[in-house]
Amino acid sequence: MSRSAFSERFTKLVGKPVMNYLTQWRMQFARTRIQETSEPLSIIASSVGYKSEAAFCRVFKRRFGVTPGNFRGPKTQFQPAP
Repeated sequence: MSRSAFSERFTKLVGKPVMNYLTQWRMQFARTRIQETSEPLSIIASSVGYKSEAAFCRVFKRRFGVTPGNFRGPKTQFQPAP
């Protein structure tokens, strides 16, 4: 199957283009990890497929209206071991 045929079929079945679906899935997974762990944002960004933390933060803010650091809040901010 060609890429264009796959993309067209995926959009018909899922209701949104492949990249939009993938970005939505990545951001939902990242949001859960930010809420439930104290992992550094760079680790979370990498785990959901972003090569740079900055790119991840831009997409996260565009999706949720707040930066990942502000979403996490000050009380759960990652603190490196002394």
